[in-house]
Amino acid sequence: MSGAQDQIDPAARLLVEALNRRGETLATCESLTAGLAAATVATVPGASSVLRGGLVTYATELKATLAGVSEEQLAAEGPVAKETARQMAAGARERLGATWALSYTGVAGPDPQDGHPVGEVWLGVAGPGGSDARLAAGEDQLLPGGRAEIRAGAVEAGLKLLLESLGE
Repeated sequence: MSGAQDQIDPAARLLVEALNRRGETLATCESLTAGLAAATVATVPGASSVLRGGLVTYATELKATLAGVSEEQLAAEGPVAKETARQMAAGARERLGATWALSYTGVAGPDPQDGHPVGEVWLGVAGPGGSDARLAAGEDQLLPGGRAEIRAGAVEAGLKLLLESLGE
């Protein structure tokens, strides 16, 4: 038997269940994933009780105007950086009134961008205890594959990061 149930990401299901149990909410701020993380969470029945919304900040200037990343940060390190990802998550959490926020920024390819290699993806997480960021594939590693695989891998890594942050 197949159907819509087969299309639900297991990490997204666990995340929605955990946030529901805790009475907490989620927001996203996405660059290279362009809304894919929020869409993945939204496939889970009951997601409407936890998913506040998302910001798609594909253009660099939107990271400042919509997500609140400082102009100084963008000028100093650009859109693909640990601190940019951290500020994106913190800004989305504040602006969307969520308990938790995830952010995604990086290079999906096919070409490097501003000296950053294809597969370099930074994830940000913000919650009640503050905010932080890390590489999606672990320190000094790149996500493998083409554009679709890198974007999907980034979404999965972000969902798992938030589950880890929740202690799940």
